[in-house]
This record gives sequence, structure tokens and C-alpha cells, in this order.
Amino acid sequence: MAETVQQGKKRTTFTEWLRSTFRWVLEPTASFLNRMGVQPNMLTVSGLVGTSVGAWLVSQGEFSWGGFLILLMGPIDALDGALARLKGESEDFGAFVDSVTDRYSELVVYGGLLWYSLGHTLSGWSLAVYLAAFGSMLVSYTRARAQSLGMEAKVGWFSRVERVLILGPALLFNIPFIGVAIIAAGSNLTALQRIWHVRAEAHRQRKN
Repeated sequence: MAETVQQGKKRTTFTEWLRSTFRWVLEPTASFLNRMGVQPNMLTVSGLVGTSVGAWLVSQGEFSWGGFLILLMGPIDALDGALARLKGESEDFGAFVDSVTDRYSELVVYGGLLWYSLGHTLSGWSLAVYLAAFGSMLVSYTRARAQSLGMEAKVGWFSRVERVLILGPALLFNIPFIGVAIIAAGSNLTALQRIWHVRAEAHRQRKN
């Protein structure tokens, strides 16, 4: 699924589209959690802990259970942001913490896959996991670096949400390395696409 979705004349990321579409669930749930005294960082940390447990299950070859837990933790990524907005907390710092935690969550899952593949001397799978992790981090880094230069780089098909929606079901249905191979190819292509996009944007700005 493409990272950008056309809504009228406005282009938005697939992640933003999901949050907008499921706002009717997110906002009441965030309101309930707020009344219970739950803090956004509590959700962020619990999501990371849950994903880490899922990654450990993956490292032990329990792919289906690990995938189920990893997918279960996915909505927390949207809930912590909704709860932070409801509490009126700093969006900049909250977004920073959320982004860093996302990187930890993603890498710990790749770590579990790498542990399993190395333990079973599956060198080809180990390389695929490395390439998937490599590409995934470059997708995030190219966007962050572009933003630091005052440009946007939201193009491409393999943002974090798409990667989770590929790897999670692949784990759940016990075909993890098919998902890893898809991400390894797609994420690196997306990183290159973003580099090309920023290059074109830089040329456009220089002409203006």
C-alpha cells in the first residue's frame, strides 16, 4: 500500500490516513485512558516492552505468537499520540520520543529474527534481516534528514506502518522470511526514492 493517499486535493501519509479513519476509536479510547490517569509515556513504554517480548518469542522460533503480540502492540503507537494531544503535552517532544521508541521497537524485532537465523546457521536469512533493518532505518533517516533541511520526504511505499503490516502477518502465518525479503527490497528502494526526491526538491528550491 502506498505511503501517500489522495484525499481530495490534499496528499497525506498512509499513517495519517489511518489515524484519521480510526479517529472514532482512538479519541474515545484516549479519553477513557486519560480518566484512568494513564500517561502517554506509559503507553509508549508498554508498547516497547510488549514488542520486545514478541521479539523474544520470534528469537525462539515462536513466530506466530511473536507476530500476534507485535501486531497487538501496533495500535498503542497511535494511542499514545492521541492521549498526548488530549493532555495538551508538547507535540515536538512527544513526537521525538515516539519516533525514537519506534526505532527501538523495530530493531528489537529484527534482532529476534537475526538471533533465530544465526542460531540455525541460516546465513541467507541473516543477510536478509540485515538488509531489512538497514533499509528500514534509512527510510526513517532520509525523512528526518530532509526535514532538518526544511524539506519533506514522505514519498515511497515502505514507511514503518507498511513494514509492520507486512512483517506482522508474515510472522503470524509462520512465513517470516518472506516478509523480511519483501521489506529488504522495498525499504531500500524507498530510501533511494527519497534520496532522489530530496535531490529534485533541492534543485527546485535553488532555481526559485
